Amino acid sequence: MTSAGAPPDGPPGTRALVVRLDSAGDVLLSGPAVRAVAAGVAPDGEVMLLCGPQGAAAARLLPGVDRVAVWDCPWITRSGTEVTSALVGQLLAAVSAFAPDVAVILTSFHQSPLPLALLLRLAGVPRIVGASVDFAGTLLDQRLRPGENLPEDLPEPRRALAVARTAGFRLPQGASDHLAVRTPPDASALTGTGPYVVVHPGASAPARTWPAASAAAAVAALADLGVRVVVTGGPAETALTAAAAAGRAVDLGGRTDLATLSGVLADAAVVVATNTGAAHLAAAVGTPVASVYSPVVPWDRWAPYGVPVELLGDQWERCRGTRAVDCPVAGHPCLATIGAEQVVAACRRLAAVSGRPLLGRPAPSSAPRHRPPTDPLVPVASGGGS
Repeated sequence: MTSAGAPPDGPPGTRALVVRLDSAGDVLLSGPAVRAVAAGVAPDGEVMLLCGPQGAAAARLLPGVDRVAVWDCPWITRSGTEVTSALVGQLLAAVSAFAPDVAVILTSFHQSPLPLALLLRLAGVPRIVGASVDFAGTLLDQRLRPGENLPEDLPEPRRALAVARTAGFRLPQGASDHLAVRTPPDASALTGTGPYVVVHPGASAPARTWPAASAAAAVAALADLGVRVVVTGGPAETALTAAAAAGRAVDLGGRTDLATLSGVLADAAVVVATNTGAAHLAAAVGTPVASVYSPVVPWDRWAPYGVPVELLGDQWERCRGTRAVDCPVAGHPCLATIGAEQVVAACRRLAAVSGRPLLGRPAPSSAPRHRPPTDPLVPVASGGGS
């Protein structure tokens, strides 16, 4: 029977399945909950993270993850994958082979854990925990109810931690609840020497993408002040990064995987990024973020977490709260109207707060490098909350 969310009696199981099925950014935001689960399993136990194809690279960067299973969930991703017996069979086989004692399903406020909980029951998972506004019957053993025993407007990392706590998993006393990844690689061969600012104009949805002209103006304004700028983006964003760099910045568009990008972001003075995985990756390596944020999704839930943040973008535009993939307002005003001088001022303030210089000889980073992957409970870099 579904309970009101009380922790279970007795110690957690030794094999735990954590589920986050959408984007890389969402997986990174789930990192503190994953570490809580890893801290609570038996010493000889394992944690497997079940994720979607877009989140797999991020899953492999998270401390506390022993195995990664990838499944393209038809009701979460936008890949167009159809529900077939073969697709369901793949999931059942992977979960059955791992044989978890408990499954912790992590979802955002607009997602339901119940379809997956049904399949996990068929795979033989004995205990399943999640957050659902809908009656769950016997699909969930512990259920958090958004709006009742789970606040509606929690930042995503805290929402995920609340679900993990309901399953009986908590971070160790004194451990940080900030984001974290495994030790970033040295990316200086790509970035060059000396301080720099990263500008990341792209996003997985056009509604959250910074228009190239606005990004290019910000890059030029920083370069005019003598600030070195590195522009980053994925393989599908090379036209955007080239337009933003416009000969004034190092263009790394399409030249980094997620692990390499973590190294680029870790050594930056400031990261200027849209609401996308790069912003959360910057937070995970302790770098302050000037957040070019479209209000199509709520800032209080998906802002970069655990580092100094400056919010850029009109949060009261007509697209507010629409969760639109394509901008519903002509001209994309929420982001197109961000002035270059606003970006420069935000970078200056963030650099001052964090002690990371924009110009001259680089000072030692205020964000300590993370411990090797053998320690799953790595604390995240210091910095103010969002």
